[in-house]
Amino acid sequence: MADKSFNAFELAQGQFDDAAKEMGLDQGTRDLLRNVDREYHFNIPVHMDDGTVKVFRGFRCQHNDARGPCKGGIRFHPQETIDTIRALSMWMTWKCSVVDIPLGGGKGGVICDPHNLSMREQEQICRGWARQVARNVGPVQDVPAPDVMTTGQHMIWILDEYERIMNGKFPGFITGKPVGVGGSLGRTEATGYGVIYTVREAMKELGIDIAKSTCSIQGSGNVAQYAVDMFTQLGGKVIAIACWDNHDKKAYTYRCASGIEFKKLMDAVDKFGTINQEKAKSYGWEKLDGGAWIEQEVTVLIPAAQEGQITEANVGKIKPSVKILAEAANGPTAKEADKVIEKSGIFLIPDFLCNAGGVTCSYFEQVQCNMNYFWEKDEVLTKLDTKMTNAFKAVSALAREKKAYMRKAAYMIAIERVAKSCKLRGWV
Repeated sequence: MADKSFNAFELAQGQFDDAAKEMGLDQGTRDLLRNVDREYHFNIPVHMDDGTVKVFRGFRCQHNDARGPCKGGIRFHPQETIDTIRALSMWMTWKCSVVDIPLGGGKGGVICDPHNLSMREQEQICRGWARQVARNVGPVQDVPAPDVMTTGQHMIWILDEYERIMNGKFPGFITGKPVGVGGSLGRTEATGYGVIYTVREAMKELGIDIAKSTCSIQGSGNVAQYAVDMFTQLGGKVIAIACWDNHDKKAYTYRCASGIEFKKLMDAVDKFGTINQEKAKSYGWEKLDGGAWIEQEVTVLIPAAQEGQITEANVGKIKPSVKILAEAANGPTAKEADKVIEKSGIFLIPDFLCNAGGVTCSYFEQVQCNMNYFWEKDEVLTKLDTKMTNAFKAVSALAREKKAYMRKAAYMIAIERVAKSCKLRGWV
């Protein structure tokens, strides 16, 4: 997680306030949209494998549902906070809006560490989470999905418990499910591929040949993995990737001047995204300090870990060679660092646009479940590419028209759509 002094919700509200002021948004709409509509805090008691009972703290935040049911993942993390969940639910509202899908923003979490829990204990947490909020979520209210340290298996347990409580089958209630039990082909790759679709479009605008470009990524989980896959498919080279090592309790950056191959990366990482040091060494990857990812002489930087990773302290380490900063993580750039990036002229692809491929494909999964007809993988990825490309072009065009920073342009589009829906409903 980010440093405890970093408050993601304050960042999210500050970003909203800046855009709302620029747009001349009325005070009532500002007051509505800068806060979470509803939030739930609850206890999840679990009978542990050793015979004791441990109580875990769970959350669900629903920021805004003017454009449709809330949508957002469920995170498992030992340092989870309600302010992080609030921020992420707000960012989900803007994310769904900027890619123009009919959903609002939500997010959930549990303070726990799956590394130290058996699968039976994790199942009990999932079922307990579902029992606590079953009356407040659902396919027409709030649709969860996997997030940090949760998987399709966790989603199936939550879905199963929800269906038991509601006495029916509701496959569209939750997304990110395994293929064969309501999951969509292409969902695994969607967020990482979506990131690179936007990078590809940015390079077209900037006149950069992706085949001659290099990239450094912070993170080695699902998003980072498939960003590596698509970036290399398009001819680019990923020369560095950073990850948290759960065994050593510290981060490392692995560097390979000839490029980190997707197949080798997938062979080296475990289910939590930790890179096996021995395998990395056998592949000739140089092991550096965890913060070295930001100091690489590359064309593209992709923070794909967690919030608050680019700060006032390290933003000055970004090399002049960097032309694009693609925010694959949620809220990776602190406000002070963002000001530096804006002034530097680096082309920013803001988080809620850049990483919207995941929620877009989740929406596709929801649609497929509700109509009980599933698309082939090529169709899913083609639709995803179209959505991400159109969203990028709309934001980029507004940024040029208004001579605005890409983050501000993305906010202006997203907020305008949500505010219009609120006004049409008579809320403000």
